[in-house]
Amino acid sequence: MYRYDEFDAAFVRARTGQFANQVERRLKGEISEEQFRPLRLMNGLYLQLHAYMLRIAVPYGTLRSQQMRKLAHVARTHDRGYGHFTTRQNIQFNWPRLKDVPVILSELASVEMHAIQTSGNCIRNVTTDQFAGAAHDEIIDPRPVGEIIRQWSSLHPEFSYLPRKFKIALNGAPHDRAAIRFHDIGLQATTNGDGDIGWEVWVGGGLGRTPMVAKLINSFVPHEHLLAYLESIVRVYNRYGRRDNKFKARIKILVHEEGLETIKGQVEAEFAEMRGGQLTLPQEELDRISAYFAPPAFSALPDTPVDIAREDILDPVYARWLRHNLNRHVQPGYTSLTISLKPVGGSPGDATAEQMEAVADLAERYSFDELRVTHEQNLVLPHVAIRDLRAVYDGLVAVKLAEGNAGLITDIICCPGMDFCSLATARSIPIAQAISQKFAAPERQKDIGDLKIKISGCINACGHHHVGHIGVLGVEKKGEELYQITLGGDATENASVGKILGPGFDADGVPGAIETLVETYLARRENAQENFIAAYRRLGEAPFKEALYGNG
Repeated sequence: MYRYDEFDAAFVRARTGQFANQVERRLKGEISEEQFRPLRLMNGLYLQLHAYMLRIAVPYGTLRSQQMRKLAHVARTHDRGYGHFTTRQNIQFNWPRLKDVPVILSELASVEMHAIQTSGNCIRNVTTDQFAGAAHDEIIDPRPVGEIIRQWSSLHPEFSYLPRKFKIALNGAPHDRAAIRFHDIGLQATTNGDGDIGWEVWVGGGLGRTPMVAKLINSFVPHEHLLAYLESIVRVYNRYGRRDNKFKARIKILVHEEGLETIKGQVEAEFAEMRGGQLTLPQEELDRISAYFAPPAFSALPDTPVDIAREDILDPVYARWLRHNLNRHVQPGYTSLTISLKPVGGSPGDATAEQMEAVADLAERYSFDELRVTHEQNLVLPHVAIRDLRAVYDGLVAVKLAEGNAGLITDIICCPGMDFCSLATARSIPIAQAISQKFAAPERQKDIGDLKIKISGCINACGHHHVGHIGVLGVEKKGEELYQITLGGDATENASVGKILGPGFDADGVPGAIETLVETYLARRENAQENFIAAYRRLGEAPFKEALYGNG
C-alpha cells in the first residue's frame, strides 16, 4: 500500500515546517485571514461555520492500523473525540484549534500521512474501488496505478494552480464501485482484443450545480502511456479551462462547450508530442510499485460459504449483518466486510476515537493490518477469513459498529450541511437521521432492498444527491430551508443524473415524502428481485410524481 519514499518524507517535513511559521504569523496578527486563506488551503485547512476544519488525505482509501490509531489520537487530543469520513475517501476533523494544526500535521507525518492537495485548485486525492485487490470480479488491482498517479500529481509544478479542483478515480472491475463517470477523469480497467490490460479514459464528469456524466475520450490506453495521456488532458484543461468564472471552470464545462471531438483532438495532439518521452512508464517501475500491493500471505482455507440460513435461526441480527455487509473475495475462505458508519439516528460517516481504535485492532488481528475508507462514507476490512467473522462481528458490536445495513435505505450518504459548512444553505445531518429512524425496522429495510439515498446541504453536492436513487438537496428559499427530491440517479456503470420530481418539502415533510416514494415502489415492483432503480427505469417518474403530488 501507500508508503513514503525519500521525496515524500522531505517535502512533507518542509511543508509542515513552512506552515507552522505561517500559522504563527497568523496568530500574531502579522497576516490577515485573507492573506492566510491560500496558505491554509494548500495544507487542507478550511474555515467553516464555527471553527477550522482539517482534511487529511487517505490515498485511494487505504490505511494501516497504525495510521488509524493516529487518527484516533488526533480526534481525542486535538478535536472533540471523533472524525468524519468523506466521499473523497478522506477524513475531516471539524474542531481543531489553529495553534494545534502544525502539531497535528507533524504527528500525521510520523505515520506517513498529510493534508496536502486535499483542498485548492489542484489534483485532489485519487480514489478507487474500496474492494480493490480483493474483489472476485476484478480485472486488475487499480491501486498500483493509483499510487503512480499520486506520485505524478503530488506538487506537480504545472498543475498546482488549475482553473478549479480536479478529481481522478479508478475502477478495476466491470462493476463500477468508484463512480468514475462523475469525475474530471475516470479510469476503467479493460482489455483489448489481444487480452492486454489497459484503461478506458472518461473525461468531463462531475456533480455540483451542473451535474454531467463523463464522456469516453479513449477506449484503451496501455499502462506505459497512461501518465502521458493524463498529463495531456490536464494540460489542455489548464490552458483552456475558464478562469473568469469559477462556476464554469471545471473541465466538464470545457468538454460540454467545446465538444468532445474538439477536446479529444487537442489531447491527442499533446499526447503525440509526449508519447515515448519521460512520462513513459517502464514495466519494471509498474512491477516495483505493484510489489507494494502484493496479496497478503493468505492461509489455504476451504471455500466454505457463509451459512446465513443457519444464522437466521440462531442469531437473526448477526445473520442480517452477514447478509448485507460482506463482499465476495477472490481468495477462497475469505471475504471483505463493510463496517457501516450509518447507525440509525447517527451522523453518517462519523467515527469516535474509540471506534477508530477498535477498527484498527480488528484490522491488525483479522485483516492483515489493512483497512479501507469508502466513497460512501463507510470502512472496509478487505481480507477477513470467513472463520473469523463472528469474532470480528463481536468486536464491532462492542463499539456499536455492527449495523447490518450496507447498501440499504439507511446506508445514507450525507454531507455535513449547515451544522458545519459555511457554504451550506440547509441542514443535511438531521434529515439523514430522521429518514433512517423512519426506516429503522430491519425487516422493512430488507424488504425494500438496494436503495441509495444521498443528501446534500447545498448545490455543491458534496453528498452526491444527483446520483442517489433518491436524492435530497437542501436549499434556502425566503429564509427557510426547502428540500428538493430527485429520482433516478446512479453512480455505477449505468450512470445517470437524477431528475427533480416537483416542488420541495420542509424538513419535517422529507421523511414522509421518502416513505411515499418507497411505498409506491413496493406496490409497483414486478417482484422482490426488482430493486428501486430498476423499477424506476421501467415505470418512469409518473407514478412516483402522482403519488407525491397528486394529479394536480
